[in-house]
Amino acid sequence: MVIWELVVNGNAKINLAIMYSLLGKFELAKQVIQLRWFLLYVALYVFAIWDSYRGTVALNQQYILADREDASIRPFVIKTSDQNFLDTRNPWLASTLSLLAPGLGHLYVNKIIPGIFFVTWTIVVMYFSHALPAVQETMIGNFDYAKRMVDMQWLMYLPSIYGFVIHDAYVAAVEINKLVDKEQSKFLRDNYQRFDFKMP
Repeated sequence: MVIWELVVNGNAKINLAIMYSLLGKFELAKQVIQLRWFLLYVALYVFAIWDSYRGTVALNQQYILADREDASIRPFVIKTSDQNFLDTRNPWLASTLSLLAPGLGHLYVNKIIPGIFFVTWTIVVMYFSHALPAVQETMIGNFDYAKRMVDMQWLMYLPSIYGFVIHDAYVAAVEINKLVDKEQSKFLRDNYQRFDFKMP
């Protein structure tokens, strides 16, 4: 999906059209957009919305079943790609790390593969957009040169990357904390609660 986004968005010039629309240059936005590619982009968005809704409903049903059956939660998992253990995480720290560098918040909450992907994707976008040299030129006062060197088609990926990773890292930390609470509650009930105790 990310490769599809990159190819279709790049060829349709959607990011440039968004930038011109935000600047109030609507005629320029209409001129820059490539309609043949844009219609493919619409199809991707419709599919993404439908698939996320369908997937969320299915996951919610699985959660309800697991919760009702009081299914066991494995507090420690070792796989070939990583090791994972349940431990509380600070959601604000996850968001702050994602703000510093997209992907660090995911690494903090042990979402290793998405974390590596977002670090890599951010490096690619920063490189092709010339964002960091533009920041350097801005800091020394070369504002016109900084504006000319930036590739806005690539730079416009950054708001969506930052918005998503900050939100996703925060939500992941919150959900992991809920899972830790459930696992600890089940462990204490199974191992330390008297069998004749009546729940109030």
